[in-house]
Amino acid sequence: MADTRREERTRRLLSLAAGRLAHNRWMLAAGAAAVIAVGLAAGVSASLAAAALLFLLVVALLAPRRTRRERQADRAAASETGRLDGLSAQSLAEAVGDPLIIFDTAGVAVHVNDAARSAFGPLAPGLSLLMKFRAPEIQPAIERVRTGAAVSEVVDYVERVPIERVYKVTVSAIGRGTGLFVMVFKDQSEARRIDRMRADFIANASHELRTPLASISGFVETLRGPARNDAAARDHFLQIMQNQTARMARLIDDLLSLSRLEMKPYLPPGASVDVREIVQSVIDSLSPLARESGVVIERAFGDDPIQAHGDRDELFQVFENLLENACKYGQSGGRVVVSIERANALDPEIAVTIRDFGLGIPEEHIPRITERFYRADVDNSRAQKGTGLGLSIVKHILTRHNARLAIKSTVGEGASFTVHLPVKRGDQ
Repeated sequence: MADTRREERTRRLLSLAAGRLAHNRWMLAAGAAAVIAVGLAAGVSASLAAAALLFLLVVALLAPRRTRRERQADRAAASETGRLDGLSAQSLAEAVGDPLIIFDTAGVAVHVNDAARSAFGPLAPGLSLLMKFRAPEIQPAIERVRTGAAVSEVVDYVERVPIERVYKVTVSAIGRGTGLFVMVFKDQSEARRIDRMRADFIANASHELRTPLASISGFVETLRGPARNDAAARDHFLQIMQNQTARMARLIDDLLSLSRLEMKPYLPPGASVDVREIVQSVIDSLSPLARESGVVIERAFGDDPIQAHGDRDELFQVFENLLENACKYGQSGGRVVVSIERANALDPEIAVTIRDFGLGIPEEHIPRITERFYRADVDNSRAQKGTGLGLSIVKHILTRHNARLAIKSTVGEGASFTVHLPVKRGDQ
């Protein structure tokens, strides 16, 4: 057994040696030729020449053998490098999706990519950047980099025309001693907008929760002090505390609903639902609220099914929010009309309209009324136990359904909210 293993090891070593000699044969041949030539020219002894040849043989045996895959990779890398070296700076600049401007030591534009022209209007080589970008944050950055006072500068820049855009601008030298510099604009507008929304959301949510908490805290203090033995005051305060607790619970429920909707902004293809049945279920569930508010809900649609694709529970929440708002804020009108228009060849949408005849919404509030916590009438909204999130939830759900909400209102004549649900061809 030991002899067999020894023989196998010997065969592997011989195979490895033969492979390395074959791989390094040209190096070995060139070295041998050099030794022979030097020996003949200088009269080197045969023993010294043999030692040199033996040394070359050992080097050839010990030199690592490169695989075919490694050699192919080296050739491919060399080919890629050759193609990259052949690209012009202009081609590379045009491939950048962000606005990019290359300029020289005089601060004059040498090249402007398409993204920069699209963002900042007509820009052409030869234009002075110090004349084009006069913002106090950009000019010092250009000056410091082009004069060699800094290798790179990063500043914030706001472009206000035609719309406000916020950029993070990086100004840096291109290589060393080239006399060229680059200015890259990274659009931060969306990130800034999200940061503002997050800050506003936290501030509004904190405010909405702080008010009932302060009320509850004050009543608890009163019940433990002056009203400790006053049964009538105790019952009154406990009822208010219960109302405030319910308000916080509604706010938290709406916040959770909004969070769930934002985590899954797109609705996968779902089953077909009967819009008429959903609307009728909403009307039935809110009939007690309508009676309590002194409002009559009038139907303006038939009994035939009206099919659309969507999530039943979410669409129920949409129509429930809209009809509840109509009953609460339009109660002075005494009635609410719910109508459904079927899709047709000219208008491939189902339109569900909920119209009240109350005080209406001033025109300047309509574009913002679906924002979180936005209220056209703060006092009336809180009196009606609103959280300020209902229409925001409606908007998110309709976005998931590739649907839209249209709002029309005239002060003193009421408001109408129309949900436009798209249908697939053949569903109408």
